[in-house]
Amino acid sequence: MAFDIEMIKEVYARMTERVDTARKVVGKPLTLAEKILYNHLWDGKATEAFKRGVDYVNFAPDRIACQDATAQMALLQFMQAGKTKVAVPTTVHCDHLIQAKEGAAKDLQFANKTSAEVFDFLSSVSNKYGIGFWKPGAGIIHQVVLENYAFPGGMMIGTDSHTVNAGGLGMVAIGVGGADAVDVMAGMAWELKFPKLIGVKLAGKLSGWTASKDVILKVAGILTVKGGTGAIVEYFGEGAKNLSATGKGTICNMGAEIGATTSTFGYDESMDRYLRATDRADVADAANQVASYLTGDDEVYANPEEYFDQVIEINLDELKPHINGPFSPDLASEAGADVRAKAEAEGWPLDVEWGLIGSCTNSSYEDLSRAASIAKQALDKGIEVKADFGINPGSEQVRYTADRDGLLGTFEKLGATIFTNACGPCIGQWARYSDPKNAPKNSIVHSFNRNFAKRADGNPNTHAFVTSPELVAAIAISGRLDFDPTKDSLINKNGESVMFDEPTGDELPTKGFAVEDAGYQSPVEDGSGIEIAVSLESDRLQLLEPFKPLGSDIKDAKLLIKAFGKCTTDHISMAGPWLRFRGHLDNISNNCLIGAVNAFNQKTDMVKNQLTGEYGAVPATARAYKAAGVPSIVVGDHNYGEGSSREHAAMEPRHLGVAAVIVKSFARIHETNLKKQGMLGLTFANEADYDLIQEDDTFTFTDLADFTPNKPLTLEVTHADGSTDEIKLNHTYNASQIAWYKEGSALNLIKKENAA
Repeated sequence: MAFDIEMIKEVYARMTERVDTARKVVGKPLTLAEKILYNHLWDGKATEAFKRGVDYVNFAPDRIACQDATAQMALLQFMQAGKTKVAVPTTVHCDHLIQAKEGAAKDLQFANKTSAEVFDFLSSVSNKYGIGFWKPGAGIIHQVVLENYAFPGGMMIGTDSHTVNAGGLGMVAIGVGGADAVDVMAGMAWELKFPKLIGVKLAGKLSGWTASKDVILKVAGILTVKGGTGAIVEYFGEGAKNLSATGKGTICNMGAEIGATTSTFGYDESMDRYLRATDRADVADAANQVASYLTGDDEVYANPEEYFDQVIEINLDELKPHINGPFSPDLASEAGADVRAKAEAEGWPLDVEWGLIGSCTNSSYEDLSRAASIAKQALDKGIEVKADFGINPGSEQVRYTADRDGLLGTFEKLGATIFTNACGPCIGQWARYSDPKNAPKNSIVHSFNRNFAKRADGNPNTHAFVTSPELVAAIAISGRLDFDPTKDSLINKNGESVMFDEPTGDELPTKGFAVEDAGYQSPVEDGSGIEIAVSLESDRLQLLEPFKPLGSDIKDAKLLIKAFGKCTTDHISMAGPWLRFRGHLDNISNNCLIGAVNAFNQKTDMVKNQLTGEYGAVPATARAYKAAGVPSIVVGDHNYGEGSSREHAAMEPRHLGVAAVIVKSFARIHETNLKKQGMLGLTFANEADYDLIQEDDTFTFTDLADFTPNKPLTLEVTHADGSTDEIKLNHTYNASQIAWYKEGSALNLIKKENAA
């Protein structure tokens, strides 16, 4: 039986009336995304048609999911909100703080020892406030959510950008910062700009070496890392119905890599099968009662150009296996000759050292079974493995079942290391090198979602390529990045030329899923007597102090850094070894912007301190300005804050005295996170003004006292020679968000309202 089945039934019970009302108000047939959005309006039934990409709308999500790295800050904020229990079903999943090194048993034991303080904190806070807790080793948050909580037609938010994975079961699931989650935990509305809609029509059927992963790798190549910003991507067509539910999840998961608000699929038989296989027949039965409301209207899919802002068509019969990378998940290539040509032109290493299978993107039973079919062929055909293998099962249920069915044993016979059911290398939790900064140039292939420089192993010279699990297996066995299993042969131990057969696998385990201990801790009924203790001497956890309002008189601010080129949340607040400080704002602020490239010297973590004229680390320079009572400014390029939902990338600059972040364009989640923390997130009205910013500049906002919606702000820039430039800055703040700024943060406003 499903978790929260009565809540799910309530969502379906109101859906018919609310969607019918919305269809009349809008005056046309509705997409699936629109149906879900209008069914979750905070104010109930629709009374107006919202303008896509324009109107801010209040929603009432059904549930929240948090992973351990972001849950710490989210729960530290919620503890200040004055509530005794979360208002909607919420879960915490311990999957980020487990480093991959020696293998599952030793790595989990080490994590439980070194992060006991954090795990105990999360467990006790969850118990106190009525939150479900998934223990370390239980699995990766998004796979666990897909197996237990996701349901067609639902809306959820999660403090991880890949929350969007739940779109594989027909949800509108959106990644947010912790402050957004706190709003909903506290029983308040959640605000989102009504998304634009991108439709992807899928025809045909996958076959051979082509996998669901290739769909999103193709889409990423078309839309780029920012092409989906502000939009929901809705997949439809016969090709969509031919995909498995977990395959749909893979596609939705990597929607985060194109900047999409989320991605989703209409309810179909594959979702019904998956729900029943994961012991949720009651959800499937309830969904079948309103099935026509859990997909887009027929007219929409028949004439998509009339209902979507953009339409992409992909024929799965013609789609080829893809490999994307390195250093950006949208750099798309077809496997084989296309990769070879680019590698030779760009100097990418063709020898592959590691193949990694797993992560929240591709760690389902189906993924492991298809990859294992290739591994088994290597054993049967006497092919020697050229690269190392690492496997991260998605959940304890998947791991237990895959082990029972011999899939993991097949990999182990090839010398693979089975890591913990956790994120591991996908988020930089991989102890591959003792000195990553000086590690050699190399290539790896993985089935993850992101491949930014230094992301997996901390080595800036690691060229990481994203592909499907079955292609990871084939390429790792061959040891060659340009290996094309549809054409190329390998020489086995006997000197014979052999080829791989096409991969095979099971959508769902034929014997059903099984597990002895899934790793779930249910909260106590009454947590009022539970005390939460945080030691003042702790270097892992720190109770939060409210941010003070920045006010309307920001003047004589100094430039902290002008970031050059790509500046993701990994550049702003690195993961890897820094994950251990995610619950301690002051300590983690020591990684603030240390990965960003300084536009004036092309170096990282080396900026000019205008108070001394000396160059030093970004965090130390920011602390010097703050100690002197001098506000600072960060300037950036396009799609600033791309990547993870981590709000630390906003909280750290705020803690260190940064008043404003001024860029050419923002990634959606990061812009919202800046607003939530009471900062100014602004964009150049004229992008060319980025070039006016000099290293010794001083900044004064001249009209911040008149900060109002839809009115640009004016920045006076004084250069070292005394000359000045006046720059216009755009913003997307509405009245409520300006109120956050004036109070110092959204959380400050929540506390004020609760105290009233």
